[in-house]
Amino acid sequence: MNLEVCAMFLKRTKAAVVSVGVLAFLLIMAGGVACKKADETQTPAAAAPAAQEGTTLKEGLNDLSGTVKSALGKYFYISQHPGFDIVASGQVDTGDASILLDKEVKAKVIFNPATPAVLIAQNIELKEGESQYRSVFSSSDASIPADFLDQKARNEFAELKITNINKSEDWEGKGKGKVFGKLIPGAGGQGQAVSLADDKGKEIAKVIVDNMTEYARYYVKKLRLFDSFWFYLNIKDSVDKKLRAKNKEVFHADVVFAGLY
Repeated sequence: MNLEVCAMFLKRTKAAVVSVGVLAFLLIMAGGVACKKADETQTPAAAAPAAQEGTTLKEGLNDLSGTVKSALGKYFYISQHPGFDIVASGQVDTGDASILLDKEVKAKVIFNPATPAVLIAQNIELKEGESQYRSVFSSSDASIPADFLDQKARNEFAELKITNINKSEDWEGKGKGKVFGKLIPGAGGQGQAVSLADDKGKEIAKVIVDNMTEYARYYVKKLRLFDSFWFYLNIKDSVDKKLRAKNKEVFHADVVFAGLY
């Protein structure tokens, strides 16, 4: 091998070594960046505060505080204590519980393990100013409202599977049941109806809402971010078969609860 060939061989070998070295360096750097990104992705989760524990209540009188995020009639709930509806049976200041909406409050409530989802307010104080509170509600009534529907009672409402507006047997004789649908303007005492759709989203029937309990209206308001949910119905008279085809209205009902399941 002459000197010229040797020089060329050494030059190519050096270039190859440099290339391999550069490639290795780039791989190491890329790995480092990837690890850094992975660490950065994991850091927020690791540094995030632990999830807030659920509200723990003892049987009898309890103190709660926070911001009221939904209220209607005698019902309201405090955002810091999800899972509990609070009842103020009686007049709140000069109105109902809706005057508490988006306000900070302190409340003394009674917890009964037999009806754990609802708390009965005995006293409510509304925050005014930096540290001052004004009493706006006081009661010694610890009874559960007549329109409250607990989980055990809800389990008695089986799903109604309405497949055709002329199949009266789908609802007649049932007494009660629940349907998944959307609340829309319609006929009836409430001027509303529950629209029922098939799996493709096509409307198949409507239930005329004659009445809706305050508890049900409160939950409809709580579920305002959802288009459709479950309506718990006391089934009433069927619409005459001759009239069903016009508006797809199949029967009258009273709504006693609304929920996501």
